[in-house]
Amino acid sequence: MPKNDVKKNSNNFDVIGIGNAIVDVLINTEDSFLSNNHLKKGSMTLITQEKAEELYLRSKPCVHSSGGSAANTIAGLSALGSSVSFIGRTKEDPLGHIFMTDICSTGAIFNTVPIKEGPSTARCFIYVTPDAERTMCTYLGCSILLEPKDINFSIFHKTKILYLEGYLWDMNSAKDSFRTAAKECKKYGGKIALSLSDSFCIKRHRESFQNLIQDYVDIVFANEEEIIELYESKDFRSAINTMKKKCNIAVLTRGKKGSTILFESKIYNIKSYNFGKTIDTTGAGDLYASGFLYGYINGENLYRCGHMGSICAGHIVTQFGSRSKIDLKKLLKDNLHQI
Repeated sequence: MPKNDVKKNSNNFDVIGIGNAIVDVLINTEDSFLSNNHLKKGSMTLITQEKAEELYLRSKPCVHSSGGSAANTIAGLSALGSSVSFIGRTKEDPLGHIFMTDICSTGAIFNTVPIKEGPSTARCFIYVTPDAERTMCTYLGCSILLEPKDINFSIFHKTKILYLEGYLWDMNSAKDSFRTAAKECKKYGGKIALSLSDSFCIKRHRESFQNLIQDYVDIVFANEEEIIELYESKDFRSAINTMKKKCNIAVLTRGKKGSTILFESKIYNIKSYNFGKTIDTTGAGDLYASGFLYGYINGENLYRCGHMGSICAGHIVTQFGSRSKIDLKKLLKDNLHQI
């Protein structure tokens, strides 16, 4: 197994995440609601604030929680016992308060000062049908307004891993924030991890994502569709062959097929874990990243890191929402004894 070379020192944070600060509004619904509201099942659609308010009135929310891909990963890492912080833009409004209260309740540090004027806090309606399929409508609000001036870059001098969310890549100010943070983190010996987030986002920014990976990124997280899209590969196998030359470590999730980890010339195939009926796939990839990074910062080899990610992902789909209702550390302990 490859040795883990994450730095060992007394840094303040194991992982700092930068991403969209979104309030997830989870809603159990029927297929008829989707068709009546002209929502394509299984899709993720960006919507206006007016549409968001309209949907909220028509829906029956059952869970509000801090969300966004990187925020979910940070919350999962905190649940596992890691020292973590999250950076994201909210507004001084009721949803902004919900986000701050919820993310801090996980044990994560969240110090980004909310704005007082401008678009409201972002929200994502996650409609979960009885077959566990997710249909998402997202109003990005002020989350995309994060700028370098909003960040104290000295905190990256004292972190092991900086975790970046690809969803935030649409704005030039966010790109500047990512690059500056990555430079600062790497200057002081930290590692950079990137979640590619979405194949449509990759289509919009393929070349700049490739450059970011080439210049800064040590660990890439992507699903099968995203990695094929990134290098316009004809299939997963050819995507692997390309990716091996581009990044130190690639972590590629494949749903029920498990996951694949690339490290130099080595390929590790990791099985999926089934802990019961799939209820909601919200946060599966995010919690995989939590488990993997938790193993990585604690010196586990990449094979065990992959299983730790797969275990966390296999569990989270058996419940509603992306915050685990059980002890994740115990879950890992109970399922890793033979790995």
